[in-house]
Amino acid sequence: MAKVLEKQHPMPQQDAEVRITNFDEVALGYSEETAVAEAERCLGCKKKPCVSGCPVNIDIPEFIGKIKENDYIGAAQVIKQTNSLPAICGRVCPQENQCEKECVLSKKFESVGIGRLERFVSDYEAANSKVTEPPKALHPELAKYNVAVVGSGPAGLTVAGDLAKLGYSVTVFEALHKLGGVLRYGIPEFRLPRDILDREIEYVQSLGVKFVTDVIVGRTFRVMDLLERGFDAVFVGSGAGAPKFLGIEGENLGGVYSGNEWLTRINLMRANREDYSTPIKIPKRAIIIGAGNTAMDCCRTALRIGSEKVTIVYRRGREEMPARAEEIENAEHEGVEFKLLTNPKRFIGDEKGQVKAIECLRMELGEPDESGRRRPVTVKGSEFTIEADTVIVALGQNPNPLIRSTTDGLETQSWGGIITDSATGMTSIPGVFAGGDAVTGEATVISAMGAGKIAAVGIDRHIRKMHGLPEA
Repeated sequence: MAKVLEKQHPMPQQDAEVRITNFDEVALGYSEETAVAEAERCLGCKKKPCVSGCPVNIDIPEFIGKIKENDYIGAAQVIKQTNSLPAICGRVCPQENQCEKECVLSKKFESVGIGRLERFVSDYEAANSKVTEPPKALHPELAKYNVAVVGSGPAGLTVAGDLAKLGYSVTVFEALHKLGGVLRYGIPEFRLPRDILDREIEYVQSLGVKFVTDVIVGRTFRVMDLLERGFDAVFVGSGAGAPKFLGIEGENLGGVYSGNEWLTRINLMRANREDYSTPIKIPKRAIIIGAGNTAMDCCRTALRIGSEKVTIVYRRGREEMPARAEEIENAEHEGVEFKLLTNPKRFIGDEKGQVKAIECLRMELGEPDESGRRRPVTVKGSEFTIEADTVIVALGQNPNPLIRSTTDGLETQSWGGIITDSATGMTSIPGVFAGGDAVTGEATVISAMGAGKIAAVGIDRHIRKMHGLPEA
């Protein structure tokens, strides 16, 4: 019995030599047989500790139980009771740090592959379900109340879907020409295929949510204008689009990108394709600064567009790298080089103002800092140079300043995060709510979705109180 429980069933993948030549999805998904075998590993715990680790409160043992019964569509419907984006979560959510971390099996063996099973049932439902009608609103009388959502990323899609299920009329305003926010511009197709993203957005749209693109709230009109135009509440889910930089010499040289710009130009604008008019220079030697998930996406994207050599430069060691272990391993298998305990000192340019090298310092690890990771300390006299014609600084992002600079009375953190009531998502302005990266700075997709769910409950309560309606 122990051998059966010991390890998750591996996820089939494209071979590394093949996948670096395309943008097709790396993970290929479980077969029906493998999904059932993995589901059988679940102990069906009555106390359901895994649910406590899920930001969107999926009844995990129940949906896995449906898989054991070969009721895959029923499993998907269980998930959709609390999660409108299961195919996305099954692909990009860091389950190993959340639901799977709380799995009872993880105390002795590998946890149940919850994320892999979520992906399986959502894909199965899409391919096999004959259901054409979306679920009916719980309270159709709420349709006369209107909610505006700023941003169509994971927080915005979640709050929109949850409120539409209740019965509210929801309109989502997106600044870009395509929907999805960071899900579209920040995550490469080899991790989240665009047809999967479009499918999930179409589901939210089928609930009655209206989407309006090419509207920049804060410029086209302000948050307060929405309240004045008849919306009963506004949710700000504008994400984190202001990149962090190193502040070192040469950072303004040609060929130096932020991780956000690099991924946006390729994921959204197709800058790597000849049939699009937004070309990007194909690097010969690309250096990516940082070791989070964005850094892994940047380096793996650079390989796929034709870079000859791609290197991660990170000032700490392997154990301190914040990216998912799975993404680090994928990058290694694809040929990315890792220069750890290395910190950039300055970027060196050529006579044309283009970056040609990075001067770096070697580091050693000291005592842990406030993040819990060991603090990197400079080794004196350790300078050395790495050649590079492209540098991508992938150190994270802060909230875009546009909303806070155009909304009087909106309280924010010194670094730009919108201050909210953690229990309701309400900001300092009555009727205005916020969640996701606009509040926390760059974080995970699932944490943004969790914030969207909290705000949906808060908005429902606010509107009911404002109009003297009974509590749900």
